Amino acid sequence: MPSTLQRLENLDRRVIFVVVFIAILIPLFFPLGLAIVPSPAAKGFSKAIEDLPAGSTVYLAADYDPGSLPELQPMLETAIRQLCRKNCKIIGASLWPACPPLVDAAFRRIAIGEYGKTDGVDFVNLGFKEGRELVMVQVGNDIRAVYPVDTQGRSTRDLPILQGITGLGDLALMINISAGYPGTREWVQQVRSRFNLPMVSGCTAVSTPEYQTYFQSGQLSGLLGGLAGAAEYETLAGMPGTASRGMDAQSLGHLAIIFFIIGGNVIYFLRKREGGA
Repeated sequence: MPSTLQRLENLDRRVIFVVVFIAILIPLFFPLGLAIVPSPAAKGFSKAIEDLPAGSTVYLAADYDPGSLPELQPMLETAIRQLCRKNCKIIGASLWPACPPLVDAAFRRIAIGEYGKTDGVDFVNLGFKEGRELVMVQVGNDIRAVYPVDTQGRSTRDLPILQGITGLGDLALMINISAGYPGTREWVQQVRSRFNLPMVSGCTAVSTPEYQTYFQSGQLSGLLGGLAGAAEYETLAGMPGTASRGMDAQSLGHLAIIFFIIGGNVIYFLRKREGGA
């Protein structure tokens, strides 16, 4: 009859999968509230928005697609909440074709649903424009020339939010939520210095090391990296949400995996002592 160690050694891998699945699932429904320590880069992102004078207008460049939604959508939504709380005006646009519906959904649910803001007055979604770096420079010079209409088909020349604004140099801050190319690197290269526009970025975890140099050099006033950066930002803004719950789930999942790794090694050495294979 096999010993307890032998049974543990031959444990069906499906049991491990189920335990890890449960460990990840529980915090999504019952948040653990694990401590999140914001990084200097995340603090810079939050501070750049918090320091804006009430009524300032910002450019929200959302450059991602649904594939990066778990990491980047929480950043976008928290930024919209913080801007609405500051009574800032938001000009949203995208260089990725699948992103405008994600921005529209966030505006409807947060700007309108939570803060009672008015489309075209307090915020606008200009939608997608192809052209990459060329569009960046053109938007810097004249927003209306690049986006003659918004996603609702309204003429941008008639929108109250754009009255008195020509290009990016007339704005207080650029917020870029980026999943890759075109994104943060190109906005920094094409717009940041040319139009003297302060800029912060939220990016996927894999892009964080590349963009960290821009934060260290001062070209970015703040930087959020991946799900962890989004959770740090939610903590700083006092708005815990999906990113914070996601970090709870990720942490508990990692603990479960570590437990099985340690347990497997302990069983191996005990079996070796018994003379097992």
